[in-house]
Amino acid sequence: MHIVGIGNPVYDYIKTPQIDTRTRILSGCSTNACLAARKLGARATMVGCVGDDFGGVFHDALSRYDIGSHIYHSPETGGFSLIYYDTLGNRTLDVLGQALAVPDVPSEVLSAADFVIIGPILGEVSLDLVKKIRITARGHVLLDPQGVLRRIGADGRIEHYRSPDVDAMIPLCDAVKANEIEAEIITGIHPRSSEKDLRRATERLHGLGCRIAIVTLAAEGSAGYDGHNYVRVPAYATNAVDPTGAGDTYAAGFMVGYLKYGTMEEACYYASCVASVMVENVGPDFPLTAEEADQRWRMLMASGWGDINSTQGEICR
Repeated sequence: MHIVGIGNPVYDYIKTPQIDTRTRILSGCSTNACLAARKLGARATMVGCVGDDFGGVFHDALSRYDIGSHIYHSPETGGFSLIYYDTLGNRTLDVLGQALAVPDVPSEVLSAADFVIIGPILGEVSLDLVKKIRITARGHVLLDPQGVLRRIGADGRIEHYRSPDVDAMIPLCDAVKANEIEAEIITGIHPRSSEKDLRRATERLHGLGCRIAIVTLAAEGSAGYDGHNYVRVPAYATNAVDPTGAGDTYAAGFMVGYLKYGTMEEACYYASCVASVMVENVGPDFPLTAEEADQRWRMLMASGWGDINSTQGEICR
């Protein structure tokens, strides 16, 4: 099982009501996804751009976590200051550094992957590169659109916008995982408004051309739709210390779970459990193991909400 993450690593400063990192720590969508996948027993390879400012510690980290890489040089490494101001995961996001766009992904890396996650953090993966990934990748492709929907505002703070590229990227991907903000930007539906709106947003995301659409709602769980079945998944109950990277590790859990178990429902439940370990900890050293994920998955599957048939609207399990 081989997971390839495409998108720039970042070194972030993070402050929540419970923790303060005081310094910049390794993070990023593709980074966290590869870290989680590797801890779950998959091979993992990262593709992105890093500067000399953090290049040494970054390569040391990859070696320590046994993650392969194809890294391009950049004048600086990307990073954000993340200040969380409520219990819903809302935060300010200020830019501390911006790396260059990812120029390419070697064809041999793509052809060796069972699952590719396209996880930009600030517009560094172009539509042309996504097209190449789709043509060349042997396995499945998942898009986390967070970095497609971000730009730097006049004050240096990240603002969200609806990039037209997202409409062209979604049909090129087997799965798309969007959080509630991203789902609302893409679909025009606020998924927290009601269970009906969550379902509408997930189905509308699917209607843009992907095979599986997933919308995550932090502590309120997630939903998935594959054109036939709609599944509503609870979050695994835990003490959330730092929500940073929860969606990234959810994506990793989904990819590993899908390759391991073969269905959208099982993969979404597995993803919820993997993300729960991440939010209990801070930074890349979260103590995730396949055994812990499997144990939480069995518990959540036994007590969860289950599949909802898309046409009949009835609980199926």
